Amino acid sequence: MEKQRARLAVDIGGTFTDVALDVAGALTTAKVLTVKGDPVRGVLEAIGTALTAAALAPADVETVIHGTTLATNALIERTGCVVGAILTEGFRDILEIGYERRYDQYDIFLEKPDVLVPRDRCFTVPERVDVFGRVITPLDERAVEPLLDQLDSAGVDAVAVCFLHSYRNGEHERRVAELLAARRPALAISLSSEVSPESREYDRLCTTVANAYITPLMTRYLSDLDAGLRDGGFNCPLLIMNSGGSMTTLETSMRFPIRLVESGPSGGAILASRVAKQAGFDKIVSFDMGGTTAKICLIDDGKPQTSRHFEVARAARFIRGSGFPIRIPVIEMIEIGAGGGSIVSVDAISRITIGPRSAGSEPGPASYGRGGTEATVTDADVAAGYLDPDTFAEGRLRLDIEMARAALDRDVGGPLSLPSEAAAVGVSQVVDETMANAARIHAMERGKTFGDRVLVAFGGNGPLHAAQVAKKLGIRRIVVPPDPGVGSAVGFLDARVSYETVRSLNMLLSDFDVDAVNGLFVAMEREADEIVRAGAHGAERTTRRTAFMRYHGQGHEIEVPVASGILTSSDARALRSEYERQYARVYARHVPDMEIEIMNWAVVVATIEEESAAPETAPLHPRRRPDPEGFRSVQLGATGEPTDVPRFDRRTLLPGDCFPGPALVVEAQATTYVAPEFELAVDAARNLVLTRSTP
Repeated sequence: MEKQRARLAVDIGGTFTDVALDVAGALTTAKVLTVKGDPVRGVLEAIGTALTAAALAPADVETVIHGTTLATNALIERTGCVVGAILTEGFRDILEIGYERRYDQYDIFLEKPDVLVPRDRCFTVPERVDVFGRVITPLDERAVEPLLDQLDSAGVDAVAVCFLHSYRNGEHERRVAELLAARRPALAISLSSEVSPESREYDRLCTTVANAYITPLMTRYLSDLDAGLRDGGFNCPLLIMNSGGSMTTLETSMRFPIRLVESGPSGGAILASRVAKQAGFDKIVSFDMGGTTAKICLIDDGKPQTSRHFEVARAARFIRGSGFPIRIPVIEMIEIGAGGGSIVSVDAISRITIGPRSAGSEPGPASYGRGGTEATVTDADVAAGYLDPDTFAEGRLRLDIEMARAALDRDVGGPLSLPSEAAAVGVSQVVDETMANAARIHAMERGKTFGDRVLVAFGGNGPLHAAQVAKKLGIRRIVVPPDPGVGSAVGFLDARVSYETVRSLNMLLSDFDVDAVNGLFVAMEREADEIVRAGAHGAERTTRRTAFMRYHGQGHEIEVPVASGILTSSDARALRSEYERQYARVYARHVPDMEIEIMNWAVVVATIEEESAAPETAPLHPRRRPDPEGFRSVQLGATGEPTDVPRFDRRTLLPGDCFPGPALVVEAQATTYVAPEFELAVDAARNLVLTRSTP
């Protein structure tokens, strides 16, 4: 009998590499430590572990889907290459000038965001194109030749080319790329007219610089991964998750690696969206706490919040404008340096601080016994009794309680004159409040609240901290789906192949140029469809159009859907009507008789979304109360009183089972803590549903 073909998803994080292997709806999962110096080897080892457990061979896999935080980490940790920039003469200081404002005008010690390219690596050439794409000053090709020696002297590995108004006419950028490639074929070249063909010079340049900065690293990594898979016997497509929550081809990912910046976390948002749809929840918040960071995303009506603008590597963790602006399609979430491996310390005024530095996988938390000495959140969880040393990470890594306590005594307990147990409780309280506070700010900036939301918790540490975070946010219900420890990888399996193109074509709605818009849409749809077709393998595709519109003179736009097919002049009236409707939805009313301006146009081509298969359900037992597997001593309460709490093995729980907290539910890659204020029930889809029974 022929084996059924499998789909395999891999998520590589700063601490663990997760695998989800799907064979006709049956999942096999694996979680192994990320190999920091050789992430490809770590990915291949994790895949091999999952295949062995499922008794499959590489030839049985029909698709490999991969998400990674390597691009994000390279930008945050500044481990990319040396980048130079080539700009229009007279505009050398775009990066230094930025938005011409301080993100915190009263902070006299303000730290400016790192621009990645210092002024001495910014070069200019004579050329000029106006806002309509007309050439004012032809490109002086002779000025490009001297730049080669300057780039060599600066040790530049990649270059970002960003000319004024090249989003309307990128011919000068393309010609410079041709001249550079002919003389320096090893040089990685990113053009703003390809990476981010939109108006707003500073954002466009920052996005292009960031793309150039990580291109050599990501190209090498993705090429090595593809070669490693093929050498290992895989003869199937390798698709890469992008920051917008969809898959794209390997070639596109190597060309535009900036689109992978939120590659891994986007899978978690997809998983949470599916859980919300299947359970019938309209408003949820996804909570993904891994080994390095925690991610929080707001999801309404089964769709994550999205954006086309976000920041990376903020100088001030929660302040807008303190990071490096990037303009790409992205699932909007806040990422906090508060994972299991986040390093704990005490500052000069005796406050416990968490992160953003992480012990990662090498050397890892002190309790890993791999050479780490600094105390981490995981060490606090071990010392407080929440984690079982023998079952952590599928039993592949035995945790050392004594090393965890010693690290806490030295780094927290000693400076604060606390025993290790109280230090552990203090760390847990601080990390939970750090995550809850970040979530409050994220929601407040978007006019959202938490009181009517359900929290979907996953990631290796999410279910463990979910109850305390939910209490702080006023959330009364928590859902922990099956296989939460590899939640992002599971989410990858529900992603579609998709690609978005955006172009700037500024016009007033009263001067709607229907021919120019139709021509633009034809070119954009052709470009996006070509990319999606390469990864869709015959799957049916759909196209969605969008206009980014604003009242004339405003600084920001709102997204307005555009009809498919050939547009006519009468569509201007439909665009006005839809814009006013969307504006009123956001701001409660529209402004009558005011001129409307269209800034950008977007096209998304995607494979048609299949209806999520209903999860396998089982008959509900009439509120059966199972017997625990045993008990663990856990430090509970503000002072950390040792309390014996029941311990349950998730594999033995049946739909309909229920019991009150406090309790621990242990499974292969995660532990769920049921706080005393909650009651746990197992639903028909085998989700753990925690409901708060007390105010």
